[in-house]
Amino acid sequence: MRVAIVGYGNVGCALAGALLSAGHDVTFVAKDEDPASASAARESDPRLARASVAFADDAIRTSDLVILALPYSVAAAFVANHAATLDGRMVIDATNPVGPASSHAVGTRSGAQVIADGAPGARVVKCFNLYGAENLGGVPANGTAEPLMPLAGDDGEAKDAVAHVLKDLGWEPLDVGPLAAALDLEHLALLWIRLVRTGGYDGHLVWSALRWAPRT
Repeated sequence: MRVAIVGYGNVGCALAGALLSAGHDVTFVAKDEDPASASAARESDPRLARASVAFADDAIRTSDLVILALPYSVAAAFVANHAATLDGRMVIDATNPVGPASSHAVGTRSGAQVIADGAPGARVVKCFNLYGAENLGGVPANGTAEPLMPLAGDDGEAKDAVAHVLKDLGWEPLDVGPLAAALDLEHLALLWIRLVRTGGYDGHLVWSALRWAPRT
């Protein structure tokens, strides 16, 4: 799959490395005001050497999937500015609207819904927001239960495609429902942030879905 990644900080680079290792094609979206920074991010990690760099509209047009891996505070504006090019595209929202003291910055709606409002034709799926970047660069094969990665969205075909990518990367996908359910995933991410970033838990804390057989 051809994947355009908007954002090349810790999350964007971790996802790019995992996707490239799994055989997907990756293009970093360069900033109009600072195009060299995307190339610098690619060159900073040998795992990213096969990634391409392109400006936003070109990267989106040639992609099958777009991942928003930039701060929530600028994600909505990016989507609105490129709404026409994003029309019909599958878009993963990997952002979290984090407010003061790890609160939810939006309120009763999910940040994913706010982002989707900016590009009504985009097929938005909430995913990859649950954990920090230290968990997104590759899933270790430890012989136990696969780590869980929930997703939410209104487009079934888009969710199926994202679930396929998740399996490629070693995650167990869990469809939690429509895009409105992204609010629950964002709150779950806030719990992870409180546990790990301020609570002292190990950064590789992830959830897993265990299915118990009924007692006989």
